[in-house]
Amino acid sequence: MTERIIELTEINPKDFFGTQNSTIAQLKKYFPKIKIVARGNHLKIYGESEILDEFEKRLEMLIKYFNKYNKLDENSIERIITSTGKEEKEDVNAKDVLVHGVSGRLIKAQTVNQRKMVSLMQKNDMLFAVGPAGTGKTYTAVALAVKALKEKEVKRIILTRPAVESGENLGFLPGDLKEKLDPYMQPLYDALRDMIPHEKLASHLEKGIIQIAPLAFMRGRTLDNAFVILDEAQNTTHSQMKMFLTRMGKHAKFIITGDPGQIDLPRKQVSGLKESLLALKDIEGIAQIYLDDKDVIRHRLVKKIITAYKSIETE
Repeated sequence: MTERIIELTEINPKDFFGTQNSTIAQLKKYFPKIKIVARGNHLKIYGESEILDEFEKRLEMLIKYFNKYNKLDENSIERIITSTGKEEKEDVNAKDVLVHGVSGRLIKAQTVNQRKMVSLMQKNDMLFAVGPAGTGKTYTAVALAVKALKEKEVKRIILTRPAVESGENLGFLPGDLKEKLDPYMQPLYDALRDMIPHEKLASHLEKGIIQIAPLAFMRGRTLDNAFVILDEAQNTTHSQMKMFLTRMGKHAKFIITGDPGQIDLPRKQVSGLKESLLALKDIEGIAQIYLDDKDVIRHRLVKKIITAYKSIETE
């Protein structure tokens, strides 16, 4: 009898093994000649080498499924264990799903312009997504980045924002630099938490596979094999935007999001976003998409608030 130890990495064992180790119980039904012992994030398996080989093969398929869909149920376990190994046909609407989020949540582009964002990003290496709050610019951009990482189109995700105060003085905020900056990065963290399980997200952040940093930290870098998102780009200056855009390395994808109606720069300071939209509009490989109040997917009042402000700003 042979003994093997299998380590599960970047997976929450409780989620994968199921309530009261239900996944293990189901595996034992299909592999009655193997003894399976779960301890933390390790599996000890005992049995004949040939059967252990088949078990490890099926376990790898289960792990791959779990990593893609962030869930594992009785039906999917049975289907994978008893399958011939050929890939199953995708659901008709599977192509609409950008990411299978936490707890099996399906994350899709929900509006016409969000779907245009997805289409434009498939055809271009750089995309400017401009529109008011609540239109899903950042969320869709992060979903596209996570999708690219999961499908191994890129090796890392880099998310950045200019650290410009909205009515607050950064220097007077409590804490060290990271604690001062984290509130500015919170929308990016929130989107990632919807799409990547906690343990895997923590591991990606620790290993630098996902990096979240203020725009100033981009200076001097060349961003290769990366999906890079510049959020709140309306608060960049001319030099900051030029610096960021020229960081683009080989096999990189860039999305720049912003709302020209929410500029927090000093009054006489020109927004780098507005300049770049004009300067780069005719360059092949760079696309622009303008989202509007029809794309708002927050509370129904947000759309009305945007419309109300439009009316007074045009008077």
